[in-house]
Amino acid sequence: MSGPLPEISEEQRKTLEQFRQLMSAELNETHDDYYLLRWLRARKWNLDAAEKMLRACLKTRAMWNVDNIEKWEAPQALREYLPYGLMGYDNEGSPVIVCPFANFDIWGMMHCVTRFEFQKYLVLLLERFMKNAYEQSLKHGWKARQLVVFFDCEGLNLKQYAWRPAAEVVISSVKQYEANFPELLKMCYIINAPKLFSVAFNIVKKFLDENTTSKIHIYKSGADKWKQQLFSHVDPKIIPKSWGGELVDKLGDPQCKSLMIWGGKLPEELYIDQSNQQSDKDFTEAQVAKGDKLKLHFKVKSQPENEQLPQQQMLSWNFRTFDYDIKFGIYSVDEKTGEKRSEVPLGTVYSNEMDEVGVISTRPNTTYTVVFDNSASYLRSKKLRYWVDLISEEEEGISELTAQMDSTQLVGKQ
Repeated sequence: MSGPLPEISEEQRKTLEQFRQLMSAELNETHDDYYLLRWLRARKWNLDAAEKMLRACLKTRAMWNVDNIEKWEAPQALREYLPYGLMGYDNEGSPVIVCPFANFDIWGMMHCVTRFEFQKYLVLLLERFMKNAYEQSLKHGWKARQLVVFFDCEGLNLKQYAWRPAAEVVISSVKQYEANFPELLKMCYIINAPKLFSVAFNIVKKFLDENTTSKIHIYKSGADKWKQQLFSHVDPKIIPKSWGGELVDKLGDPQCKSLMIWGGKLPEELYIDQSNQQSDKDFTEAQVAKGDKLKLHFKVKSQPENEQLPQQQMLSWNFRTFDYDIKFGIYSVDEKTGEKRSEVPLGTVYSNEMDEVGVISTRPNTTYTVVFDNSASYLRSKKLRYWVDLISEEEEGISELTAQMDSTQLVGKQ
């Protein structure tokens, strides 16, 4: 199968064919040549690097349960308050998405949903946009399979992103995008950027590929040079009048609020008290003494030979600390080889501000050790409320969790 494809050299076509052969066992009918080309381009035609990147993405998609993501009922806060709108298409058929970004109440959102629900919803939207772009490409050619994105940051208060949960969700979402949606962006316009925006963007830029950053154009507040560039390939008729276009909605609103999710401050009745919410999980409370660690061990056994359909086990966690942060990490030891791996690198988590929730896949004949580390604290103990357990893929609720997507790193033998 192959949809519209850009011109490539004979040598590149051979590499593309090799790539398809290497990945043949994991591919399905939706993975056409253009899909494979995205990964090769993202890794500058390095076949080994592209294979590694795509395999990691397919694993991520399986853990997100992307094939069934439309069946997921996203929280109301995300459906009604995450600002965006698909307004139409540029001159080459590419979807044009606008976002009144200053209307995004990230403080409220992070009190209504978990970081993982937030990221899962972004994946849902991106999957919808990609499907739309593919359908456009059948009429307009391969260039329609990329997205044009327009952010308005007028009135944006950057101070809210100094709140660590907000900063973490932004960085984590950017990393997720780069790892799983390469070569998707055609052009990004960020207008009315506040004075400190360049400082924040320089931090985010560290996690973006050079090719991605080259497509992002930032304009300070009051500048209108972006209009010439945007309207050179986007018809002003699909851009709201408030942004220099010609579009008004049926109510005559130049902001076209009825045609998009406009965002706004989230009502407190949607807030979730994460420190006291009901759960069917059997939580344990513990005190991690100053200068000490709490370690939990989970042994994953080998698959029974008579079991025809292996049940993938996942290591899942949900915990919160009271008053203070704590260091958290997971490592594993292969019982046959003695090889030790860092599954979740040990690092500080601010679980005193909101629940830390996650899941990773496991391997058979391996022992996993979950570490709550308070060894750097010489003054205070940390009160911890946690649930950690091995669960099966089919267990209720697993599709609501995301995985730790960082690559597993070898750290030597025990």
